[in-house]
Amino acid sequence: MSAEPLASDTHAFLTELAGEEPASEPLWREALTHGSTGHARDYQRLEFLGDRVLGLIIAEWLHEREATDEGKLSQRLNALVSGSMCAEIARSIGLGPHIRLGKQARDDGGADSDNILGDVIEALIGASFLTRGFDPTRTMVRRLWSDAVSGKAGQSKHPKSALQEWAAGNRRKMPHYELVERSGPDHSARFTVSVSINGVGAAQATGASKQEAETLAAEEFLRRFG
Repeated sequence: MSAEPLASDTHAFLTELAGEEPASEPLWREALTHGSTGHARDYQRLEFLGDRVLGLIIAEWLHEREATDEGKLSQRLNALVSGSMCAEIARSIGLGPHIRLGKQARDDGGADSDNILGDVIEALIGASFLTRGFDPTRTMVRRLWSDAVSGKAGQSKHPKSALQEWAAGNRRKMPHYELVERSGPDHSARFTVSVSINGVGAAQATGASKQEAETLAAEEFLRRFG
């Protein structure tokens, strides 16, 4: 990674996120870097680590809070660490504008992609764990996930979040989204996306962006099979 400093607004964002000045700026910058930028190091390795750290923190928290059986704890854990839940948390803190994306990825709506937002929040958890250790990272995660864990979040769930939780609750594999077609000129493109769950079925929808099409496809899937 280059030694370029973090932009002032991103530095302020990370300071608020972590509750302190971000040490080891290159690692935090790596956590915000998508592969489309062409940098040698992107967020994937930190996302791999952060995913495991997040799972441990939430599992410990649920064990502490909820006197229920293993099956219900697992179902709750799956919903709370799902990609769609991570994306919801990322949106709630305004993460999107701070993600370092290549031009095409940004033009394609990458800053509002569930997959990218979810991966980057996990990468930031990984960066926090490496630079600050487990306890400060647990404090950060508990603050970010407090509404979700207490059950206050999701009263009106994003369709993709609702579908992911439906799949987890029914012991199915996670939804698979696939771009079926992109048509029209760049300034007025149309995207058709299919979403499927193995052993259940599939649905598709068309929107003005890939993200919108995924959302509409999730709504259609739930209408048909939920």
